[in-house]
Amino acid sequence: MTIARAAEKAGVGVETIRFYERRGLIAQPPKPRDGGYRHYDRETIERIRFIRQAQELGFSLREIDELLALKTDAHTDCADVRLQAVAKRKEIERKIGQLEEIRSALDALIPTCPGGGDLSACTIMEALSHRRAATTPAPSQGRSGSMETRATFTIDGMHCDGCARTVEAVLLSEPGVSEVDVSFSRREAAIRFDPAAINRGRLEQAIVRAGYSIMEPS
Repeated sequence: MTIARAAEKAGVGVETIRFYERRGLIAQPPKPRDGGYRHYDRETIERIRFIRQAQELGFSLREIDELLALKTDAHTDCADVRLQAVAKRKEIERKIGQLEEIRSALDALIPTCPGGGDLSACTIMEALSHRRAATTPAPSQGRSGSMETRATFTIDGMHCDGCARTVEAVLLSEPGVSEVDVSFSRREAAIRFDPAAINRGRLEQAIVRAGYSIMEPS
């Protein structure tokens, strides 16, 4: 079946399939010699569904790649998969704690907002600016004392400053992330993080999980 039909069957978008192909999670079918459409088989559809369902459970693309490797390894034991699931549950529990802290902070901020008037009087924006400044670590040093690095992503799918704040909150909940500045006008996310705790791939996946996509460099 064509990529459009495969996307429909798997319940994803065409761009999602192409993204999985670029990440090596599924193989791209060879292009026919007559120049027609590439054809996707049912096994690939099932693999796409597996990836999507694992994403919905919170697994990163790197972790899903590991699960797929286990799935095709004849020596894999059920205990190996269980270990992956237990580790993911612990990570989710940690993130729930962080999100509850964010919710408590928002519960305190929202009642202080005047609900109208000039943006300069917005107490929420002021508090967020102070929060970013307060969480900035010493130059080139992470919270664990290790060297930090920066990454900038161009994000597609943001429609307002609220979207940018959503991306910012999601990234700040990731381990090893010390500072995030998301700009709706520039469609960019500038992130400072500890490479010993998190990598660019996991940052990309956090943005994708939030409902947005990474634009490829031109």
